[in-house]
Amino acid sequence: MWKRLIIVTLLVAIAAIAGFVRSHKGAGLSDFNNATGQTREDKRESYELAPGARVEVFNINGSVNIETSDSKTADIYIERSGPSAESLNSRRVDIEYNSNTLKIYGSKGNTGFWARLFSSSPSERVTLKLPRQIALFAKGINGPIVAGDVEGSLEVRGVNGRVQVGSASGTADLRGINGNVVLALKQLNLDAVSLSGINGNIELRLAAGLNGYLDVKGINGRLVADGAPVSIEKGRRGRYWAQIGSGGNSITAKGINGNIRVTIPVAPALTAEAGTASATVTAK
Repeated sequence: MWKRLIIVTLLVAIAAIAGFVRSHKGAGLSDFNNATGQTREDKRESYELAPGARVEVFNINGSVNIETSDSKTADIYIERSGPSAESLNSRRVDIEYNSNTLKIYGSKGNTGFWARLFSSSPSERVTLKLPRQIALFAKGINGPIVAGDVEGSLEVRGVNGRVQVGSASGTADLRGINGNVVLALKQLNLDAVSLSGINGNIELRLAAGLNGYLDVKGINGRLVADGAPVSIEKGRRGRYWAQIGSGGNSITAKGINGNIRVTIPVAPALTAEAGTASATVTAK
């Protein structure tokens, strides 16, 4: 008897919750439906940033595309889409701004617990046009990140997708990335570049004439160099050392589940004398 009563009570509760969700479906944000039946919301903002401003992008459920130029203006375009207005209401993308700091981040919406529980999360796509002279921080991105040249510090963490950066000339710290990484470097400062916890292949595109060292620990893959003046020593248990050109400051990489490929444009004089250069690998 008690078991039947409990079962009936649960069924009534489930029916009540389902009715609540249906009664609130479509309430809230006013959007428009596209040809696929999805509800979409677009947001555009523009701000002026001081040279060297910090830009943070985090907790985004989708892709992030960043174009950089010599401008002082940050142009922001955010596209969000989901099966209903209720889905869009379950999350939002906020913007915080002053001349030295710009933050773009996802957060919980204004809907109640049950509405968030039964509605699907919207997908988000963030497109930014930013000055080159910025410090860029990205974290918690559920999608790919593609960025242009960054002339300040670069920090990317917790990305479920590929990461590609046109070039970095300051410090660079990339960690916890589930996807391939393409990183171009114009120069190496002291303790400039750190790569860790990368589940994918890494391509390092180094500027011609760049000198330094590459220290690799715990790699489940190989270190190779194409057309680059790089001398490689291979150790045990996924350990590699490499001298780039005449040596200098270091790039460190650890916990890499994939291959690392180093490419450097060959200087014309070297091409004329010896053709395409190749890396020398020495077992240690």
